[in-house]
Amino acid sequence: MVYNNYPWPENPNEKQIKTIEEKAQTVLDVRASFPSSSLADLYSPLTMPPALVKAHNELDKAVDAAYSKQAFTSEAKRMEYLFELYEKYTAGLFVKEKKGKK
Repeated sequence: MVYNNYPWPENPNEKQIKTIEEKAQTVLDVRASFPSSSLADLYSPLTMPPALVKAHNELDKAVDAAYSKQAFTSEAKRMEYLFELYEKYTAGLFVKEKKGKK
Protein backbone atom coordinates (compact mmCIF):
# COMPACT_ATOMS: atom_id res chain seq x y z
CA MET A 1 0.00 0.00 0.00
CA VAL A 2 1.20 3.48 -0.77
CA TYR A 3 0.57 4.76 2.74
CA ASN A 4 3.25 2.40 4.04
CA ASN A 5 5.77 4.93 2.73
CA TYR A 6 4.62 7.65 5.12
CA PRO A 7 5.74 8.02 8.72
CA TRP A 8 3.13 6.57 11.03
CA PRO A 9 1.57 9.06 13.49
CA GLU A 10 3.53 9.33 16.74
CA ASN A 11 0.88 8.37 19.28
CA PRO A 12 -2.34 7.15 17.70
CA ASN A 13 -4.84 5.65 20.08
CA GLU A 14 -6.51 2.28 19.48
CA LYS A 15 -9.68 3.88 18.14
CA GLN A 16 -7.70 5.90 15.58
CA ILE A 17 -5.77 2.82 14.47
CA LYS A 18 -8.96 0.80 14.07
CA THR A 19 -10.63 3.61 12.13
CA ILE A 20 -7.66 3.90 9.75
CA GLU A 21 -7.69 0.13 9.21
CA GLU A 22 -11.42 0.16 8.48
CA LYS A 23 -11.19 3.14 6.11
CA ALA A 24 -8.23 1.60 4.26
CA GLN A 25 -10.21 -1.62 3.85
CA THR A 26 -13.14 0.38 2.50
CA VAL A 27 -10.85 1.85 -0.18
CA LEU A 28 -9.78 -1.68 -1.15
CA ASP A 29 -13.37 -2.92 -1.15
CA VAL A 30 -14.56 -0.06 -3.36
CA ARG A 31 -11.69 -0.65 -5.77
CA ALA A 32 -12.60 -4.34 -5.91
CA SER A 33 -16.15 -3.42 -6.89
CA PHE A 34 -14.74 -2.25 -10.25
CA PRO A 35 -12.99 -5.44 -11.43
CA SER A 36 -12.80 -4.42 -15.08
CA SER A 37 -11.16 -1.06 -14.29
CA SER A 38 -7.41 -0.60 -14.22
CA LEU A 39 -5.72 1.49 -11.54
CA ALA A 40 -5.22 4.12 -14.25
CA ASP A 41 -9.00 4.18 -14.80
CA LEU A 42 -9.78 4.19 -11.10
CA TYR A 43 -7.42 7.07 -10.32
CA SER A 44 -7.82 9.25 -13.39
CA PRO A 45 -9.41 12.59 -12.42
CA LEU A 46 -11.74 12.12 -15.39
CA THR A 47 -12.93 8.60 -14.56
CA MET A 48 -12.44 8.10 -10.81
CA PRO A 49 -15.67 6.64 -9.39
CA PRO A 50 -17.40 8.92 -6.86
CA ALA A 51 -17.51 6.05 -4.35
CA LEU A 52 -13.72 5.77 -4.50
CA VAL A 53 -13.28 9.52 -4.08
CA LYS A 54 -15.51 9.35 -0.99
CA ALA A 55 -13.63 6.35 0.44
CA HIS A 56 -10.27 8.11 0.02
CA ASN A 57 -11.59 11.33 1.54
CA GLU A 58 -12.80 9.42 4.61
CA LEU A 59 -9.45 7.64 4.92
CA ASP A 60 -7.61 10.95 4.60
CA LYS A 61 -9.71 12.45 7.41
CA ALA A 62 -9.02 9.48 9.67
CA VAL A 63 -5.27 9.64 9.01
CA ASP A 64 -5.15 13.41 9.52
CA ALA A 65 -6.94 13.03 12.85
CA ALA A 66 -4.26 10.59 14.00
CA TYR A 67 -1.49 13.03 13.10
CA SER A 68 -2.96 16.13 14.66
CA LYS A 69 -5.94 17.26 16.72
CA GLN A 70 -6.21 20.33 14.48
CA ALA A 71 -6.90 20.02 10.77
CA PHE A 72 -4.09 20.90 8.39
CA THR A 73 -4.80 24.27 6.80
CA SER A 74 -3.26 23.30 3.45
CA GLU A 75 -1.56 20.48 1.58
CA ALA A 76 1.73 22.33 2.07
CA LYS A 77 1.27 22.32 5.87
CA ARG A 78 0.51 18.60 5.78
CA MET A 79 3.67 17.93 3.74
CA GLU A 80 5.80 20.08 6.08
CA TYR A 81 4.49 18.11 9.04
CA LEU A 82 5.17 14.75 7.37
CA PHE A 83 8.72 15.73 6.40
CA GLU A 84 9.43 16.96 9.93
CA LEU A 85 8.11 13.69 11.36
CA TYR A 86 10.18 11.69 8.87
CA GLU A 87 13.30 13.65 9.85
CA LYS A 88 12.55 13.00 13.52
CA TYR A 89 12.10 9.26 12.94
CA THR A 90 15.28 8.96 10.86
CA ALA A 91 17.55 11.19 12.96
CA GLY A 92 20.78 9.38 13.66
CA LEU A 93 20.24 6.63 11.10
CA PHE A 94 22.64 8.10 8.59
CA VAL A 95 25.70 8.94 10.64
CA LYS A 96 29.06 9.37 8.99
CA GLU A 97 31.73 6.98 10.18
CA LYS A 98 34.75 8.50 11.86
CA LYS A 99 38.00 7.81 10.09
CA GLY A 100 40.65 6.31 12.33
CA LYS A 101 44.33 7.18 12.32
CA LYS A 102 46.56 5.03 10.20
